[in-house]
Amino acid sequence: MPYHTFECSECIPERAMHAVIKGPGEDLTSCLPLGYLNTIPGTISERGCAYCGAKHVIGAPMKDVIHVSHGPVGCTYDTWHTKRYISDNDNFQLKYTFATDMKEKHVVFGAEKMLKQNIIDCFKAFPHIKRMTIYQTCASALIGDDIAAVAKKVMAEMPDVDIFVCNAPGFGGPSQSGGHHKINIAWIDQKVGTYEPEIKSKYVINYVGDYNIQGDAEIMVDYFQRMGIQVLSTFTGNGSYDDLRGMHLAHLNVLECARSAEYICNELRKRYGTPRLDIDGYGFEPLSASLMKVAMFFGLEKEAQAIIDEETARWRPELNWYAKRLKGKKICLWPGGSKLWHWAHVIEEEMGVKVVSVYSKFGHQGDFEKGVARCSEGALAIDDPNELEGLEAMEMLQPDCVLTGVRPGEVSKKMRIPYLNIHGYHNGPYKGYEGWVRLARDLYNAIYSPIHQLSGMDISKDEIPTDKGFLTRQMISDVNIVDDRTTPSEERPYTGDWDIVTRLRGKTYPKLESQQLGTA
Repeated sequence: MPYHTFECSECIPERAMHAVIKGPGEDLTSCLPLGYLNTIPGTISERGCAYCGAKHVIGAPMKDVIHVSHGPVGCTYDTWHTKRYISDNDNFQLKYTFATDMKEKHVVFGAEKMLKQNIIDCFKAFPHIKRMTIYQTCASALIGDDIAAVAKKVMAEMPDVDIFVCNAPGFGGPSQSGGHHKINIAWIDQKVGTYEPEIKSKYVINYVGDYNIQGDAEIMVDYFQRMGIQVLSTFTGNGSYDDLRGMHLAHLNVLECARSAEYICNELRKRYGTPRLDIDGYGFEPLSASLMKVAMFFGLEKEAQAIIDEETARWRPELNWYAKRLKGKKICLWPGGSKLWHWAHVIEEEMGVKVVSVYSKFGHQGDFEKGVARCSEGALAIDDPNELEGLEAMEMLQPDCVLTGVRPGEVSKKMRIPYLNIHGYHNGPYKGYEGWVRLARDLYNAIYSPIHQLSGMDISKDEIPTDKGFLTRQMISDVNIVDDRTTPSEERPYTGDWDIVTRLRGKTYPKLESQQLGTA
């Protein structure tokens, strides 16, 4: 088994089973890291919690909802505004975040009364919003607050509002993926089937597992609509609360991110008989194949082919331009879950770069199976890495760019390695034909950025003269400075802001002009 042990993790031998290097002839029988297990104590994991996976990833992109976290204010602050889940209602869900702000006294005496008043206050503050999601946190779960009972009381007193309760405390799973599962199941248990949306087409789908990062979902919805398909709901990017209550009426569930949203698709198939079809919106060839798969389900192959031909003709020349200049560059692909395998092969095939490493903080075993299978020989695959392992991997692999999130990305910048934010995106959207070119452009700009090239220059040994600097340097080293402005005017007239005179050591310095001090 080609396990890789990081030097920084030699004191934790269990970590060796969470990293592998794919060697010649290696396959999944001998080259597969362990995934989605409880974090090993002492490894200082950078994973998110189950609450984060439920609220931040799945719930928060719903556009017409007041999202309330029942817990300390830090929980909601940490899950607000770090991804660009845009919407067509003036980005209400991005502008505001809500928390009950539990304190120690609430942990001791309970916080249900406060929660009820907070819910009412929220609806009064935003009377045009009639829908709410309440998220449980570790604090409210540990004391046993009955959030569902409180929500039921409010809905009885305010019959025009509807409230969804998501019990996914931070400790509810090994990582944020545990929260994905909990909110998926809670939504179908509580809300699906409670609303009847209008059906306008013979071809109706739910677009599932897309969160409209910088407009991703809007690009895909546009393709479907051009094919003549009605998108009943998007789970959950730019999604409407009531549309998502009507998911049971769709003819097909089109699933994008299998890691975060396959659970609700599987339940819709079991409970309502709705088929599930997995697609890939990234890369020219996977996207074209995906559009054709959806078209074949409804018999719309001609319409799909027209879109594929038009978009490919428009954007392929630009993609080829970037691919020619990116050929042979090395990248680390360190995303969330599904991008681990969505991108592992196609970014090499269509952009010419070399993927030297893949990792995931919350990917399941199936994600690593697909990701490692699609990687080239020599790639380093890591499950649940920490910062020290990431640093060591970058030193060993010397990539030209790292595709990851903000936290590990800022670490790579300190190592003078550029990064692209593929969680919240630098200049997205990245889905669709134009989006894939946009990713290639951002990758090209990152690698060839003059600023990053300059950042690698070592100027620590450059000679810096110390005898021809500002006069203030000599003054500070020789004497303590006394400013005229501290001297009473009757003893010595004030002669200007920069009339600095000192006689502490028998030295008198002339009046300093502002230019000499480097000020305007």
